[in-house]
Amino acid sequence: MRTGKGGARRVEIVGLRLPMVREGDDLAQLIVRAAEESGAGIEDGDVIVVSQVIVSKAEGRVVPLDAFEPSEAARSLAERTGKDPRHVEAILREAVEVVRVRGEVIITETRHGFVCANSGVDLSNVGEGMVSLLPAEPDLSARRIREGIRRLTGKEVAVVVADSHGRPFRRGAVNVAIGSSGIEPLLDLRGRPDLYGRPLRSKQICVVDELASAAELVMGNADEGIPAAIVRGYPYRRSEEGVRAVIRPREEDLFR
Repeated sequence: MRTGKGGARRVEIVGLRLPMVREGDDLAQLIVRAAEESGAGIEDGDVIVVSQVIVSKAEGRVVPLDAFEPSEAARSLAERTGKDPRHVEAILREAVEVVRVRGEVIITETRHGFVCANSGVDLSNVGEGMVSLLPAEPDLSARRIREGIRRLTGKEVAVVVADSHGRPFRRGAVNVAIGSSGIEPLLDLRGRPDLYGRPLRSKQICVVDELASAAELVMGNADEGIPAAIVRGYPYRRSEEGVRAVIRPREEDLFR
């Protein structure tokens, strides 16, 4: 973390404007070019936060709604929620469990282990009649982008793939990490003394979620054309553990 006058810590966040992403595009190349055009470039130790939707586009995970023939279960749930039956079918195919249904909201557990609305299946920013599915392996997606940036620039960076999720006890959505590479996702402070010398007993910080949320301040909505950002000056530990380390095991889940 950079230090300014008086020992104040400082982190910089630079939004990157990219062209419209299509299937097969090299995201690393697009990010490097955008970083150069912004004047920021790429530096060792940068964290590159990338919106899920452009990763899904590049990986062919944006598909026509008509590709999903609704099952009886999907039709029943669509009638209950008021959703398009094809959208519901896509949600069910991406889920291992329907956790809650209330009003229009379908909360599921995805095949990745994420508990979120609609299995992360989104109709926004993908064009009429299309639907965006989460990347099949978001940690691998992050690793490919990181390796591509290293190949193009020689710089060692971390990459976080971010998506907007709601939270069970607060209104409003925030960006969270669904994939990461090159960064330790959790900062475990347990055992360290607090300001009064007492050992911390439960202090674990989800670093990748904090970085994803911070980057959202400059990325805004995907329709603004700024689907990636550089977070510069944050000191992180390198790791290939990935976001799977963040997912709370079922036996620790206090709400199911």
